Formats: sequence, C-alpha cells, structure tokens
Amino acid sequence: MRTPTPWILPTQPISLSLLVASGISRQMVATQVASGRLVQVRRGVYLAASAMPATDAGIHLLRARAEQVVHPPAVLSHASAALVWELPAPGFNAWEDATPAVTLPSETGAKSRRGLVTHHIGLLPLHQVTRDREGYAVTTVARTAVDLAARRPLPQALVILDGAARIVVEQLVVRPRPRDYANPRLIRTALDLLTDASTTQRFVSLAAHIALADPRRESAAESLSAGHFLAAGLPTPLYQHPIRTRTGTYVPDFYWPEHHLIGECDGALKYTDPAVLVKEKVREDSLREVGNRFVRWLGGEIMGQPATVVDRVERALGL
Repeated sequence: MRTPTPWILPTQPISLSLLVASGISRQMVATQVASGRLVQVRRGVYLAASAMPATDAGIHLLRARAEQVVHPPAVLSHASAALVWELPAPGFNAWEDATPAVTLPSETGAKSRRGLVTHHIGLLPLHQVTRDREGYAVTTVARTAVDLAARRPLPQALVILDGAARIVVEQLVVRPRPRDYANPRLIRTALDLLTDASTTQRFVSLAAHIALADPRRESAAESLSAGHFLAAGLPTPLYQHPIRTRTGTYVPDFYWPEHHLIGECDGALKYTDPAVLVKEKVREDSLREVGNRFVRWLGGEIMGQPATVVDRVERALGL
C-alpha cells in the first residue's frame, strides 16, 4: 500500500485550484476530507478541521471569508463587517444570526444575490475599505454602520451609529478616556466619516440620524433609549454629564438639568450583585442630596416595551 503524501493542512480557507496549483492532488484532498481532517467550507473551498471556529460568530465570518476566496474582489460587509468591528446590534438577534454578506464593486459587473452568503453590489471607494486582523478586505467602521443603519427607524439606527462613532473615536486616540468621547473635534470627525459613507451610498434620509449620533452613549440600550426619547419629542438630555457630590463625581446616563432629573438605564447586574447594590445606593443618595430626582428603566424594557419607558420618563419630566 502506498503511504499517503504528508502535507500541511490549511489554517485559512483556500480554494481547490490553489491547492492543486501548489502540488496537492484532488485525490489527496478527497482523502483528507474523508478522514475528517479537512473540511469543505463551501464548494471548492477547504480548511483544516483543527482550524474550524468554535463559535457561531466565527463560523459566520468563515463562511463570508470563504466567499472572498472564490470572489477575490469581494469585501466583508453588513453583518459580517459588524462582527469584525464588534458593532452593537440594535435588536434581540446578534449579527452572527444574520446571513454572511460581502459587497462586490459595481464595476466588476457582478449581480446581487441572496443565498448562503448574500452578495451586495455597490461603490467601494478605497478609503471605505480596509483589512481586518486576518488580512481580509472589510468595509470601514463608518461604511459598515451606514450600510446597516440605512432604512432603520431612528432608535435602531442610533444603536449602530453611536457604536460606530465610539469606535472611530477610539481609533483616533492612543488610550481613549471618557472625555475623548465628548471631544467636539473627535465627534465631528466621526460624524464626517459617517456622512461621507452615506453620501457614497446615496442614503439621503440617513443624514438626519447621523446628525443625532453621539459617542458618549456607552451601550446599545442607552442609544436605543435616546432614539425613542428623540422620536417622542422629549427634551434632549445631557449624556454622561459629570455631577459633583460629597462622595465623588458621578456621570449618569441621562441628565435633564432644568428638571433636576437623572435617567438611568440599568442592567440586571445592579439587582443581583450585593456590592454593586451598595455602591449604587451611595451614588443615588449623593446625587439626590444635590437636588436631583431619578427615573429608571431596564435595558430589556426599552427593547421590548419602549412606549412604557417613554411614558415613565415623560411623567417624571412633568410633561
């Protein structure tokens, strides 16, 4: 019996044609697939079984990158690019639950299609394309956010746009500090990049949403809350505004100074960790001592029952 010729199995998706060009026969590929040591990611693309991702997000990106192997001009985009940048998702579903997506330049003559991987066709200016850590072409943070925020209502769009603005700010400084997210120059740069991407895509209606984006909002729930408040016509609060008290300076999520009202979008941790509960009690008492009132809601509430939260805040504002 002939001893199988040893070869190093690929740790990145690679096409059958490249394997053959490097001296690997089709029979050798078939043998490794049969043994379970090599996996066919999609038709004509292979990866070592030992290199297969263990998470849903990893599998999603692998499928998108395998599409790039077959279509070299393709660029990771939409939900796939959102995974690369770790953009916050605006709903209950994570980005990895969406169909993997790539965008092909319109000048290639390719056609859009939907299947196991979605193909978008569009203009891809060089400054809106970069490389991820693995070296694959991916749309920039701003372009990704614009592609995903377009045609979404304001609250959901702000989740994506705020998240993108925060990432841009972090890319512009060595070590981001809270004050960097409130820096007018950095904010303007982030919004300009988002505007540039929306202009390329001709998403005219998105301009109003971009103008309301704010990197100071720290979580998807805060952005979603802000979007619902703005859509309902509530007074615009200050975000992460520092307030001095006898026990220290605190930065509430939302602050309406003319109403002496603090709005807090709480996570479940505050209600399960005793140490956090004690710190929160000291914080709230200190903020009340300087004349403030509180209105609270949960992240799950603003996602599932936004009208209830808006009504609660509206009543607290005395409107």
